[in-house]
Amino acid sequence: MSTVHHRTTTVLGRTVFYREAGDPDRPTIVLLHGFPTSSFMFRHLIPQLAGQYHVIAPDHIGFGLSDAPSVDEFDYTFDHLTDVTEALLTHLDVEHYALYVQDYGAPIGWRLALRHPGAVTAIVTQNGNAYEAGFVRAFWDGLFAYAKNPGPDTEPGVRAALALESTQWQYLNGVPDPSRVSPDTWTHDQVLLDRPGNDLVQLALFRNYPTNVDLYPAVHEYFRTSQVPLLAVWGEGDGIFGPDGATAFRDDLPDAEIHLLPSGHFALESELDTITTRMQDFLARHLG
Repeated sequence: MSTVHHRTTTVLGRTVFYREAGDPDRPTIVLLHGFPTSSFMFRHLIPQLAGQYHVIAPDHIGFGLSDAPSVDEFDYTFDHLTDVTEALLTHLDVEHYALYVQDYGAPIGWRLALRHPGAVTAIVTQNGNAYEAGFVRAFWDGLFAYAKNPGPDTEPGVRAALALESTQWQYLNGVPDPSRVSPDTWTHDQVLLDRPGNDLVQLALFRNYPTNVDLYPAVHEYFRTSQVPLLAVWGEGDGIFGPDGATAFRDDLPDAEIHLLPSGHFALESELDTITTRMQDFLARHLG
C-alpha cells in the first residue's frame, strides 16, 4: 500500500496542511473536504487511490491542521479559500487534475474549474452540490435567513450547527446502520470546531454561502461547454443535500454517471468500498 505523507507548506502567507500520496508523474486527483471536517475524511480513500494516481488532500484555511486565523486577520469567503487552494496547486506544480468534491469542497472546486477550465480532467462529486434542487429546505432555510439578515433573531439557529449534536447528526443522518460510522469522525471534527474564535470563522462562511448559489449559472455553463466527465456518488439519505442534487447534473452533463448510495452526507464512512470501486472504474476510463 502506498505511503501517505502528511505535509505543511506556506502559500499566500498561510500555513496549509495537506496529505499527499502516490507518484507525482501519474494523473493527479485533488480531494476537497466539506464542513465541519478536513482531509481527515479522506484518510481511508487516499491509500485506495494512490497506487494508480497522485493524490493531494488539503485542509482549507480555518479547518483541520491548516492555519485558522481570526476573522480580523483573514476574510473568510469561498473566493479566498479558493485562492489558497489555487496557490497550493501552483506551488506543487500541479497543472492538471481531477477533482473530488464534497460539501464545501464543491464551491471551492467549481471556482477552480471556472478559473482554469482546461486544468480539470474529471470530477467526482460526493454530496457536493451545484443545483438549487439539491438543497434540503428544512436544513437550509435557517442558514439562508441568517445570511440575508444576520442578527439575534437568526443567529441562534445556525449556531446550533456548530454543536456536537449537529456534527454527530451530519455523520449519522441517512445511514441505515449507524454502527458502521466510527465516533472518531465527529469527535475529531468537534475538537477543531471548538477552538476559540472558530465559531466566528464558521459564521462568516455561513454568511458568504449564498455567493455559491449565485455562481451556479456560470457553473452550469461550464458543464455544458466543457462536458467534463462527472461521477456522482451520493448518499441518498443526506438531510443537507438531497438526491435531486445528484440527478440534476444530467441537466447539463447528459453523460454524467449518477449512483445513489444507501448512506448520508459523509457517505465515505459507510460506503468506502462502493465509492472506491466506482471511482477506480470511472477514473480508469477517463484518466487512463
